[in-house]
Amino acid sequence: MGNFCQTKTLMKAPELVSQSQKLGETKKERVGILGGTFNPVHNGHTLIAEQVYNQLQLDRILFMPNAIPPHQTPKETLADDHRLNMLDLAIRDNDHFAIETIELDRKGKSYTVDTMEILTTLYPNTHFYFIIGGDMVADLDNWYRINDLVDLISFVGVKREGYSLETAYPIITVDIIGSDISSSAIRRKCAHGQSIRYLVAEEVRDYINEKGLYLD
Repeated sequence: MGNFCQTKTLMKAPELVSQSQKLGETKKERVGILGGTFNPVHNGHTLIAEQVYNQLQLDRILFMPNAIPPHQTPKETLADDHRLNMLDLAIRDNDHFAIETIELDRKGKSYTVDTMEILTTLYPNTHFYFIIGGDMVADLDNWYRINDLVDLISFVGVKREGYSLETAYPIITVDIIGSDISSSAIRRKCAHGQSIRYLVAEEVRDYINEKGLYLD
């Protein structure tokens, strides 16, 4: 497993422990995870991540691109290096954002429970908050080994117009402002030569134009 951004590591450097920690009560780091294809990453993604980070007082947010999403209809997506390059450009000026490449490194279908079993084993002093939209909340019944997954992590449900956050599974709900942007709409705009300014970071827009992405 490797992180794409070499200057952004998953865990914090060791800090001075408190008296309670010396007695064995280790304080867990609180890390949010925002998964997706990020094809491309857009301002809606970074808005969600920043507001969840702030409202839940997390220590950091990891953007976790997946290889083959198991809960979507199979489709071609952009090459991994392009998606990672755009993610790096979009978040590099934010010290509490980082990239986690575990699912790309493993290849194959990205089942969340498998990923989180690995991460919770590697980082036992971290509690993970997995961020999902309202459309994904409605589909939780169909997630692979969902009961095992809810024992490993906390779900954070982001309100999305047209979807309810009502579910039988425990989730933390967060109100987000300005998240109604979609990667598919951006790809369509690029294909038709329309502006995507203010929908993505300027560095991402320049990268898309320079590489001629999404023109077909």
